[in-house]
Amino acid sequence: MAYVDFLSVIHKSTKRDYLARVNDPDFPKAKAAALAKQWGHDYWDGDRRICYGGYRYDGRWAKVATAMAEHYGIKPGDKILDVGCGKGFLLFDWTQVVPGVEVTGIDISSYAIENAKDEIRDRLQVGSARKLPFADDSFDLVFSINTLHNLHNYELSDALREIERVGRKHKYICVESYRNEEEKANLLYWQVTCEAFNSPEAWQWWFDTTGYSGDHSFIYFE
Repeated sequence: MAYVDFLSVIHKSTKRDYLARVNDPDFPKAKAAALAKQWGHDYWDGDRRICYGGYRYDGRWAKVATAMAEHYGIKPGDKILDVGCGKGFLLFDWTQVVPGVEVTGIDISSYAIENAKDEIRDRLQVGSARKLPFADDSFDLVFSINTLHNLHNYELSDALREIERVGRKHKYICVESYRNEEEKANLLYWQVTCEAFNSPEAWQWWFDTTGYSGDHSFIYFE
């Protein structure tokens, strides 16, 4: 297991006003979170003060796919799984970065799958990270980006063990975390769907307890 950061290039490109997020007069934090956790139009394509504010393909994930492909030596014919694939933008970019790679995605949001990238929609399905509908050792790379922290702590064991089970080679997880009280407060202010608020040490405990053997990184709200 290693710490490998593929996401800072995207995460740090966004400027955040944490207090404005909490105190918005039309979508105060509790209201925004209640809408976001329906995983429907409001979460993906509703008002920016709720969540994405229109999640449309813009190619931003190509740099992540490229970095991961190079790091893990992914080649045509390899099978990869995205747990929490959303609209499948990252998986589409995988097909452009490594033509011939076999992509599969799963997400809890039926809205996301219905509005996924046309070219790969038939490779995506609605489902839960806690029970992946795939055989043991099905994939050369399994990754989950900004998804597992949306599970409650009591659900994490199932999800981590499932990722370990279906991945025969490489695994990678990125989750939100915090290193100090300021980052904890910022995370609480900004997030709308997070349920597992864990420090890096607590996440490591989950990895060790479940036997997760893959790589990981953390998103911090500095």
